[in-house]
Amino acid sequence: MGELTTDIHHQASLAKGIEPALRITRLPPYLFGRLNTLKLAKRQAGVDIIDLGMGNPSDPVPQIVVDKLCEAARDPRNQHYSASKGIKNLRKEVAIKYERKWNVQLDPETEVLACIGSKEGFSHLCLAMMGPGDTAIVPEPAFPIHNYAVALAGANVVSVPLGNDDKFISNVTMVMENMYPKPKLLILNYPHNPTAMTVDEGFFEPVVELAKRYGIAVINDFAYGETCFDGYQAPSFLSVKGAKDVGVEFTTLSKPYNMAGFRIGFVAGNKDMIDYLATIKGYYDYGIFQAIQIAGIIAMRHCEQEIVTQNQRYQSRRDVVCDGLGRIGWPVEKPRATMFVWAKVPKEHSRGKGSIAYAMDLMEHAEVAIAPGRAFGEGGEDYMRIALVENEQRLRQAIRNIGRFVRKSQ
Repeated sequence: MGELTTDIHHQASLAKGIEPALRITRLPPYLFGRLNTLKLAKRQAGVDIIDLGMGNPSDPVPQIVVDKLCEAARDPRNQHYSASKGIKNLRKEVAIKYERKWNVQLDPETEVLACIGSKEGFSHLCLAMMGPGDTAIVPEPAFPIHNYAVALAGANVVSVPLGNDDKFISNVTMVMENMYPKPKLLILNYPHNPTAMTVDEGFFEPVVELAKRYGIAVINDFAYGETCFDGYQAPSFLSVKGAKDVGVEFTTLSKPYNMAGFRIGFVAGNKDMIDYLATIKGYYDYGIFQAIQIAGIIAMRHCEQEIVTQNQRYQSRRDVVCDGLGRIGWPVEKPRATMFVWAKVPKEHSRGKGSIAYAMDLMEHAEVAIAPGRAFGEGGEDYMRIALVENEQRLRQAIRNIGRFVRKSQ
């Protein structure tokens, strides 16, 4: 009888289907899913979709980096498990770079850690610091992982409107003063994805002061810190006195050196937060392929001019896109950083459709894929994020296609 009962329960479980963990059910629907499905179907049908949806660099990695990768990969000493926190010389090179570019002194042994891309490091740091009952403050619109990593850690998100001024600091302060228990983490991202919002010198000083006053930790996602235009130089959160007492900053090799597929990034700053992340990573991975780490050292050591050249490419593409959007009636400000243009779609063009539906229309009728603002939160509705990942000719074609669709639909 016991065996029969067990079998019945087993069959009932199979009939219901295998259920995921609660953390999976807390994730919102993946809003790019329908767009990706349509894009794939179009391409399989032979349609030339101009894909400006994802911030995936299309320009080549510096040749010196590729050559060093190949050389290091052939060396048997690099073909085994590596150090989870990154090899010593790689962490040392990050510290050298921070001192050279942002006048920040870092101890490579305790204040720098290498990640399998900054997205992985950010997610695991949330897991190391947060759990059920904890709360993070996340400005909206937001890069999706800034919300999802908190949810996957079992914690909650409180959204505040994105800003780069005193009002933004006041909004965060209001949350800290009126919420109990107090939020544990403030997540920042300047230069910002998706909106390309930037901050100037001095912005992070009241952030550090606020963090110390209320006992909240800070993470700044600095992935686009070196992708800047028009003479603008993005300030590092860690350059503020006392910043290392309250938080960390994530950087990456993906954007400045086009090394997105290499999956290598870094976190630097507060020793305790670095240690928490190192503990989690010690259980989850054996480190980045050592040949990639060695290639990363070469990139940081020898490819500063390549960053300048790449930024000139993005600046020229930005001008093409912004000038073209202006001609078809989309208001847009030229961003000072990132590889994106954040454009508001006029109501008369979208005819009341939400950004996701309008993005589907653009792919269907204009053969252009761009990211709907709603995918980055409610605060992104009515906007589109356009990635500057194609050459200028393709970008001009994309704007022409959108312009034709706008004229036909009016």
